[in-house]
Amino acid sequence: MSAPNTNNNNANNNTTAPSSTAPPGASASLYVGDLNPDVIEGVLFETFNPIGAVASIRICRDTITRRSLGYAYINFHSIADAERALDTMNFAPIKGRPCRIMWSQRDPSLRRSGNGNIFIKNLDKDIDNKALQDTFGQFGNILSCKVALDEKGESRGYGFVHFESDDAADLAISKVNGMLIADKKVFVGKFQKRSERGDGQRKFTNIFIKNLDEAVTEEELGKLLGEHGKVTSLVVMKDDEGKSKGFGFANFEDFDQAAAAVEALNGKDLNGKELFVGRAQKKAEREHELRNKFEAMRIERMNKYQGVNLYVKNLDDTVDDDRLRQEFSTFGTISSAKIMVDDKGVSKGFGFVCFTTQEEATKAVTEMNGKMINQKPIYVALAQRKEVRRSQLEQQYQQRVGGQRMMPNGMSPNPGMYAAGAPVFYTNQGYSMYPQQQQMGMPRARWTPPQGGQQQGQGGAGRGGYQHMPNYMMAPNGAGRGGRGGGRGGGRGGAQVP
Repeated sequence: MSAPNTNNNNANNNTTAPSSTAPPGASASLYVGDLNPDVIEGVLFETFNPIGAVASIRICRDTITRRSLGYAYINFHSIADAERALDTMNFAPIKGRPCRIMWSQRDPSLRRSGNGNIFIKNLDKDIDNKALQDTFGQFGNILSCKVALDEKGESRGYGFVHFESDDAADLAISKVNGMLIADKKVFVGKFQKRSERGDGQRKFTNIFIKNLDEAVTEEELGKLLGEHGKVTSLVVMKDDEGKSKGFGFANFEDFDQAAAAVEALNGKDLNGKELFVGRAQKKAEREHELRNKFEAMRIERMNKYQGVNLYVKNLDDTVDDDRLRQEFSTFGTISSAKIMVDDKGVSKGFGFVCFTTQEEATKAVTEMNGKMINQKPIYVALAQRKEVRRSQLEQQYQQRVGGQRMMPNGMSPNPGMYAAGAPVFYTNQGYSMYPQQQQMGMPRARWTPPQGGQQQGQGGAGRGGYQHMPNYMMAPNGAGRGGRGGGRGGGRGGAQVP
């Protein structure tokens, strides 16, 4: 790692770096960030407890997956121990990854205010958190210091330093802005929220050019762009064989030049092809913009066809688009009629018909629903969005289940507690029951001894006091359909219900 340049072009080094004194009102709690996801509470306890007595440790985790979010809070018994841990352990590696420690700030308004926070860009790739803190620590007490990293853990070329006071931040800006750090001229300024940046127009110097003819070279493109300002870098993207991919990027010295190039060249004809020239965007930003664009198109299309698009199902396989249009054409002007087919071109049995007015669509639903086409009654209704249809089906299901739960005498047993196909028997209570209800203290069938000393026939009860539940439905009067030759008291091998 290259150390920050300390020549006379750099920041003044006459100021003595302050210690990491706890800010006013701070507790003995530290924030520890940039943690390896494998770090657990025990690892942090073994790391920090030798420095000072640790009261508690909490690693913040995802509420669903319970995976570490990469930061934790460590509470010490005394502020002196917390200060010592911050002085000695900041940027120390834990499981191969340098941690970043700062005082825990419980007040969210102070964290989000941005007071004392500065932004540094055009940093050398070798500048890490510690090098950045060493460079700016001489101007005041630093609460937090961070270099932004990409997915691979490499520097993005910019970072943030949060000072305890605005005076320290102003001093750092005045001393370091425009100076060299590791032989690169850096920009240092006040941190601004995204909503506060610029005057409503995003500042940029990097532009994207596409729809280039394959014959256009970088020299020709650079000459064209150079008419609008100084081009600091230019590239036309090529494939493995060295052929142009038809797009490229150019960077101007300042925003006004880049904006002028976009204004003048976007839509310009070059070698018979119309150029697109615009601000270069990051992949995530471009994907977000495209998602918003397609969502807006979907909503517009949905609103356009609301109330005029019909859903038709139970169609015969021989019905095609023309036949569908013919059947509905008597009700108004049809903008489209489509039968849905599978990958082999076979009808799926449903389709859509779109009219130009809601009155025509309503009339078609009234007249065509249930009409016979090729010996099949078709179903016609207004087409619905998938989420609306799913919501309606769920409501219908809940209503149907709620109706099935209600039983005579106001009983609403839980249907999930009965096995499918379980036998039903009746009692003089007047409602149906399942055998499982016997376990809940409900009445159960009793065995009644044969009257007059007569023996029960085959299929009757055994010698025990209670009869096993039969596998057939028992009638309210106790007469079963079981064994043969039973006595009068038990019917024909059945059991009597008291």
